[in-house]
Amino acid sequence: MKKQQGFTLIELMIVVAIIGILAAIAIPQYQTYVAKSQVGRVMSEVGSMRTAVESCMMEGMDDTECSFGWSTSNLLGATDLQPDGLSATIDLEANTASLVATFGGKAAAVLVGETASQLGWYRDTSGNWTCGSSADAKFRPAGCSVDLATAEGDGGDDEGNEPAEPQEPADP
Repeated sequence: MKKQQGFTLIELMIVVAIIGILAAIAIPQYQTYVAKSQVGRVMSEVGSMRTAVESCMMEGMDDTECSFGWSTSNLLGATDLQPDGLSATIDLEANTASLVATFGGKAAAVLVGETASQLGWYRDTSGNWTCGSSADAKFRPAGCSVDLATAEGDGGDDEGNEPAEPQEPADP
């Protein structure tokens, strides 16, 4: 009787099929994970500007006078109004503000394209900040449940706060 050396072709084909099935499941999950982490990162970066906005509002400065101190991000895209994908609006009369970012650049493909996702922080008249995003719900951070694409100021977040009306970016 001859001793078998190596693997048969059918055994190798079975292993390749199993690896293919695992890859078909893992790659989309990984892409979702990457997009979710990018939304969280940009939400945090933009959220850090809330302190600068509050400071400017207390000093009576609007968005044209305020220095927000943000730096460029490789996840944000350029728009016609804002070359770095960021927009800040301070309305001293209404006592409201907004910080909005538009995805582009090296952001995940599901966050950019024909309908580039936006996310932002919105300050209402009582000083409460609410985060919102037009990105798919599966990409939004847990505390950011407001869907900007459908809310239009009439929804609430998980804490029951009403979001401020999203404002259009001001012309530079």
